[in-house]
Amino acid sequence: MLRIGQGVDVHAFCEGDHVMLGGVRIPHHQGFAAHSDGDVLLHALIDALLGALGWGDIGEWFPPSEDRWKDADSKHLLTAVWHKAQEQGWRLQNADLTVVAETPRLDPWKAAIRASVAGLLQVEQEAVSIKATTTEKLGFCGRQEGVVALAVVLLQHG
Repeated sequence: MLRIGQGVDVHAFCEGDHVMLGGVRIPHHQGFAAHSDGDVLLHALIDALLGALGWGDIGEWFPPSEDRWKDADSKHLLTAVWHKAQEQGWRLQNADLTVVAETPRLDPWKAAIRASVAGLLQVEQEAVSIKATTTEKLGFCGRQEGVVALAVVLLQHG
């Protein structure tokens, strides 16, 4: 059995000196406004996995209203969801991930992000695609107010 899931997440910029993307700390003149570490890419990936599995969404699993998730490491959130999926016999065929942002520029970081995500999901790097694009200075991303991440996953059972 095959299942496809998609996820989307958005975070605004705030004061800070780095952003987390795909489990990688990227130096930046701003951070992400978020209850957890704000890793928009891992949040989209978690939602894609949950969607493929029919398990709800990240807000149901890790509610921002609960203090225990304050400043949570998104790598741990992803690992918790993925381990449960693996226990139930699911395997990742591929994950296609896109970051939409004017800044930070991701070219120097794409290989590290790909390696990080593949490691977290325990798959070969070829099963993970990391892409980055801009909005040609349109909208909130174009005004450098925040970042959008999109994720699509294909899971196989058995």
